[in-house]
Amino acid sequence: MEININCDLGEKSKHHSNKYDPDLLDIVNSANVACGFHAGDEESMNQVVQISKKNGVSIGAHPSFNDPENFGRQRMNLAPEEVRKLIIDQYEILQKIAQDHGENVTHIKPHGALNNMACEDIELATTLAKAINEISKDLIYLVPTGSKMEQAAKKLDMKIACEIFADRTYEDDGNLVSRKKPHALITDPEEAKKHVLSMVKNQALNCHSGKQIPCEIDSVCIHGDNESSLATARSIRENLIENGLHLKPLSQMEKFL
Repeated sequence: MEININCDLGEKSKHHSNKYDPDLLDIVNSANVACGFHAGDEESMNQVVQISKKNGVSIGAHPSFNDPENFGRQRMNLAPEEVRKLIIDQYEILQKIAQDHGENVTHIKPHGALNNMACEDIELATTLAKAINEISKDLIYLVPTGSKMEQAAKKLDMKIACEIFADRTYEDDGNLVSRKKPHALITDPEEAKKHVLSMVKNQALNCHSGKQIPCEIDSVCIHGDNESSLATARSIRENLIENGLHLKPLSQMEKFL
């Protein structure tokens, strides 16, 4: 069975350090690269693309609202045409840098509030899916499993990779537990690796209540903005390999070839 590990990278800003990006690029299979609208700049994009190429990591755009002040986490209500332009502009910024290194952007994963809103709102989800489909039908769309984003992409018969979060807990409706709640995050590496392996093997979300929700899982999102989460990321990778999973970049997974 194939599985992918993805991570949001190049998010250099006053809110976030990209100090651990080189370490994470030794662990993950696919990089979601900030395109300068919520974080990152030309230098950070070049760095991630360069190391990704060397490590065989596939490159994805991580587009967001144009809101560096709030790291793209503030909800904004934009017209469909504005949302479309956001996606296309950020893809093109990263694609130009990727091509300078002889690479291509092969997937897209929206960031922050844009992603959260589209998970709940089928109209916004449809706008995003149409914009990505317009860029190229070969692009892989990385979406939270069971979300409105997955529904909208399936209607357009897109290449869809469904992801789970390694360090987050789920409510009984399949949504992530709010970060405001004390049990929202999984910080123990042992717990995180068991959580991930169980979901991947069973193709089901583990809810905080103990309920399981059947779903498609192609990719595991890890976060690594400090040393302890780096250890968790390594532990998850090693555990998946030890249990017979084949780790692949999104662009090399059999379902997308």
